[in-house]
Amino acid sequence: MKTIGISVKQGDTRAAALAAQLTDWLKQQGKTVCIDDSMKDLCGDCCTPLDTMPAAVDLMLVLGGDGTLLTVGRHFIGSNTPILGVNLGRLGFLTEAPVDDMFKAVATVLAGKGEVVEHFSLRAECWRGGEMIAGGYAMNDVVLQRNRHPRMIEFEMRVGGHFVFRVRADGLVLATPAGSTAYALSAGGPIVHPGVDAITVAPVCPHILSNRPIVLPADEQISLRLTEVPAPGALNLDGQMRVEMQEGDEIRVRKAESISLVYLPGRNYYKVLRNKLHWTGRADEDKTC
Repeated sequence: MKTIGISVKQGDTRAAALAAQLTDWLKQQGKTVCIDDSMKDLCGDCCTPLDTMPAAVDLMLVLGGDGTLLTVGRHFIGSNTPILGVNLGRLGFLTEAPVDDMFKAVATVLAGKGEVVEHFSLRAECWRGGEMIAGGYAMNDVVLQRNRHPRMIEFEMRVGGHFVFRVRADGLVLATPAGSTAYALSAGGPIVHPGVDAITVAPVCPHILSNRPIVLPADEQISLRLTEVPAPGALNLDGQMRVEMQEGDEIRVRKAESISLVYLPGRNYYKVLRNKLHWTGRADEDKTC
């Protein structure tokens, strides 16, 4: 890994200061550094547009929380460039390295000791009157929501062309395994192991309580159509992209290309869940679990 990219949470002075330290340290290691050109005060002659970063770097470092990683990661979908997240946020399911061990974590990955795991993304398109009016990618979740109006929206879901249900609700979350611990979890959806090739469907505050979360094979084609709305609804991708929707609009969702995240050696997924979600209990037989 000779060329390293860096991006940070926008407007965060602590993140910018850490990025400056990290840049100096990487250069001392003989690395070429490319810095997200949104950080013009820091990057100088190292400025690189985020859109071109996947082809320019061997490793991408993201300093911030999960939201920052999702923002940056969208540009890396379909690329083999690994991303290491340094957690400056609160929970941090995606951002792997603790900020206090930033240099040690980066050194470990540069030495080739990290584990690269691919997480698939979702492609979502909004169609109106036979024309696609918007489209984009999500690593965590595709959300249909009621937008600013307080009343519920009504929509129907089809899977592989088959009608599944019509429901009145505040919305619906379609989540990848990586996103199953985010909004979908708050909506009552299950936690899905990253090794499971599946999409979680979690209604948000459905009017009929029998509308429960379901888990679908990831290769299924999913369609959501707004059938009755008191005001425009919205399509939301990873909380980053928002498209206003009208009655009759359709969202088409399918599995898309992967994004590569790099994890530190010895990472235990179940230990991450216990620590992040504050699960109780102790492994009496194996004290290292």
